[in-house]
Amino acid sequence: MNPRNGILAASLLLVLMSGGTALAQDMQSPKQDMKDAGQSIKDAARDVGRATKKTAKQTEHKVKHETRKAVNKSAEKTRQTAKKVEDKTGSK
Repeated sequence: MNPRNGILAASLLLVLMSGGTALAQDMQSPKQDMKDAGQSIKDAARDVGRATKKTAKQTEHKVKHETRKAVNKSAEKTRQTAKKVEDKTGSK
């Protein structure tokens, strides 16, 4: 056997062993590619929807909390001012 043929055979065997699986994956039909792309877009849209929903809930909670704080603080200040006015006018 010619050494050159041995090297060629070994190289061919190596290429077939390493690239055989890649060839099978590349042989996917265009129809399947479109299905995969559609599924990826669908999954991405779901992720965006979930993130939007979560952010909206967090924002709602913060707004509700801060509004309640502001109302309570305003009510307290109103009571304090009313007390000051009452003390100044003196209900004797």
